Amino acid sequence: MYYELYIDVFFMVNFMMDYLVLMITRKMIRCSVPAWRVCLAAAAGAFLTCLIVVVPLNNTFMKFILFHGLVSVAMIKTGFGIRQWRELIRTWILIYVSGFLIGGVLLCVRQYVRIGSLFFVLAIVSYYVASGIWSLISYLARRKQCRVKVILCNGKRQCQVEALIDTGNCLRDEITGGPVSIVDQKVIRVLYGKENLTKLRYIPYHSIGRSEGVMPLIRLDGMYVCQERRFWIAEPLVAVSEEDLTADDYQMILNPDILIGGIDYGDKSGSAASI
Repeated sequence: MYYELYIDVFFMVNFMMDYLVLMITRKMIRCSVPAWRVCLAAAAGAFLTCLIVVVPLNNTFMKFILFHGLVSVAMIKTGFGIRQWRELIRTWILIYVSGFLIGGVLLCVRQYVRIGSLFFVLAIVSYYVASGIWSLISYLARRKQCRVKVILCNGKRQCQVEALIDTGNCLRDEITGGPVSIVDQKVIRVLYGKENLTKLRYIPYHSIGRSEGVMPLIRLDGMYVCQERRFWIAEPLVAVSEEDLTADDYQMILNPDILIGGIDYGDKSGSAASI
């Protein structure tokens, strides 16, 4: 059985698909190479693919190695300039992850393709859908990494909360210059009960949707930040939020600067009241 292969069409299809796959891979590895370099890598990949198809080679295993080894590595080298083997292997894997994402979207819409020319349009749509899926996955992963458990300590009272490490929180005490985290009002009620707060100060702040305001500022005895290991932060400054933070499934916004200089207390677990 013989098939007619239009090498120009075959080249264009491979060039476009390689370009879309490489663009998603560039996003995955957070590479800042210009789009023209990715375009050059896609052209190199399409050319090598056409060359392997045209050259008579009966060894199926050798063709597999050339397609998935030579072509992919050539595109990575040309497009991203990666030299280290570890990064090369990681990028090689992500190229196929990108291909699976685009291929999965195309598979879902394949039944609606009735005109061949629509393939190019659907391929571009698949790129944006796959890119959006990866952005969502990345966002969820970052959100999970930015959440930690924190045990707040005030005398003999302890309270365990879910905290969000917010790199946008640059709040600092104007007097001491120390970083300030933000906690929900319910957390303070658990830590202090009916005890009257003494030596209470207020700290001004600015936020989106509110030009200015003030929050009560409290210095706790300490807190444990529970990541892979527990870190002890002595006498942290916390501001009591005027708004309800629990609606977003966390009770504390942790200032990332407060983690600098924490004392490592190992991975021992501690018991505390949680809200």
